[in-house]
Amino acid sequence: QVQLVESGGGLVQPGGSLRLSCVASGSIFSINYMGWYRQAPGRQRELVAQMRNAGPADYADSVKGRFTITRDYGKNTVFLQMNNLKPEDTAVYYCNADRVTTTGRQAIFDLWGQGTRVTVSP
Repeated sequence: QVQLVESGGGLVQPGGSLRLSCVASGSIFSINYMGWYRQAPGRQRELVAQMRNAGPADYADSVKGRFTITRDYGKNTVFLQMNNLKPEDTAVYYCNADRVTTTGRQAIFDLWGQGTRVTVSP
């Protein structure tokens, strides 16, 4: 069974930084896509950053220049470095994986973690 677990959220002041981590565990052969999404209360879940295997990273306009997504392919892990945080960044951040291939050659197309909360407040 493949699972995603996020960590690294917390309470920070505006201008501060956080580093989120998401680890995919289980019998995994490869993961084509990993991304970060966020959802604030009363708002729709939105894409923050994404990265396909051997491809460039994509970012929402609101976080460009402040956030950086990276992947450790050997450890099936994706990170989100968040700098110069703003109150508007307050949300629950979710990790997503798509086109996961297991060692048993099963395909998983859409997998979500449980989320980690980020609060940016003075």
